[in-house]
Amino acid sequence: MLALLGYLMVAVFMFLIMTGRLSALIALIVVPVAFAVIGGFGSELGPMLIEGINQLAPTGVMLMFAILYFGIMIDAGLFDPVVGAILKAVKGDPLKIVVGTAILALVVSLDGDGTTTYMITISAMLPLYQRLGMNPLILPAVAIMGVGVTNLTPWGGPTARAVSALSLDMSEVFVPLVPVMIGGAAWVIFAAYMFGKKERKRLGVLDIAKLPQKDRLAFRQQAAAVEVSEEKRPKLLWVNFTLTVLLLAALIMGIMPLPALFMIAFAIAILINYPNLDDQKERIKEHAGNVLAVVSLVFAAGAFTGILSGTKMVDAMANSLVALIPDALGPFLPIITAITSMPFTFFMSNDAYYFGMLPIIAEAATNYGINPVEIARASLLGQPVHLLSPLVASTYLLVGMSKVDFGDFQKFTIKWTVGTTLAMLVVALAIGVISL
Repeated sequence: MLALLGYLMVAVFMFLIMTGRLSALIALIVVPVAFAVIGGFGSELGPMLIEGINQLAPTGVMLMFAILYFGIMIDAGLFDPVVGAILKAVKGDPLKIVVGTAILALVVSLDGDGTTTYMITISAMLPLYQRLGMNPLILPAVAIMGVGVTNLTPWGGPTARAVSALSLDMSEVFVPLVPVMIGGAAWVIFAAYMFGKKERKRLGVLDIAKLPQKDRLAFRQQAAAVEVSEEKRPKLLWVNFTLTVLLLAALIMGIMPLPALFMIAFAIAILINYPNLDDQKERIKEHAGNVLAVVSLVFAAGAFTGILSGTKMVDAMANSLVALIPDALGPFLPIITAITSMPFTFFMSNDAYYFGMLPIIAEAATNYGINPVEIARASLLGQPVHLLSPLVASTYLLVGMSKVDFGDFQKFTIKWTVGTTLAMLVVALAIGVISL
């Protein structure tokens, strides 16, 4: 009964946001509350909500200060040289712009943090897409596909969860996945090429050199999002660059929790670039809208996951799905795990899947002589699809910065992220990382 209630709740939620009947913020709150009451959990609703919010509170704090930090960096002009270099390379060609987006996202996301990747990639590339009139859904689609591949790094999160849940050695799980990730990256670049080819056919190539001098200057200024204003801090370019490099290095090394890192980095950044108190207030006010939009969704997602876990719906869903696997398919559990990790991690958090469901699957696999390390590797391949889940906080930042509708973005991107997972699965099977 609980499993059925959970499936219905997820189905209703997805229907409401993908058809535009409710915003993600409202649906994340109203739908789980309604189903909790229907399931007879009304008296426990408060504690479940608070528990879920508490679990995502550090993420909300991290996103808030990350948005403010990178907002300050963008205001100060840190990324203007990067965008200028990209503009020079792509020369108004939609194909080169999209492929360049893919490469930028893949490289930047090696730090394992989707939030910083989205901020850098979107802030750098969005003006180009807007100036050429390109499909606005392509940019966030390519960005999230890149992050979906590099999210498999040990410091990305899912791999650490899988290793911890099954008590495995990190190198044994991750190192064999490196060629698989390369295969996934190749698919992302191929998808970007297909997007770009279609846009080039639709829009043509804008030859900047043939434009009048005035239009050429206007294009460069708009495409690079460079405005001559008092907020820019060109003299502090290398200071800001060094601060950002130190921040990313500390993030990768795990010197302290991400919320603490971004809080400290933001405070330093705003003091260096805008020592005047009135300027500081103005910069914070400028980015307050983005902060509120993203952080409110994070806490709403906490309410959803809190009810899903507190009512034990997520456990019932996991057990019922494992029970559906016929004995004849037991030897194929690694492949089944890889494929089912897409919907499982889409409908539930990584914590719920890796700590709740993965041990059940791995235990079942041992009955067929399958090493748990294969199950761990297979379970990670669904991450490109997982990032499209409305339960992933950073995706709201991506959608917000790209100025696209969440439901439209999901519908446009889902088949390509499924393709990323399948491409990685093919490579994994071909090199024996996952056995047939």
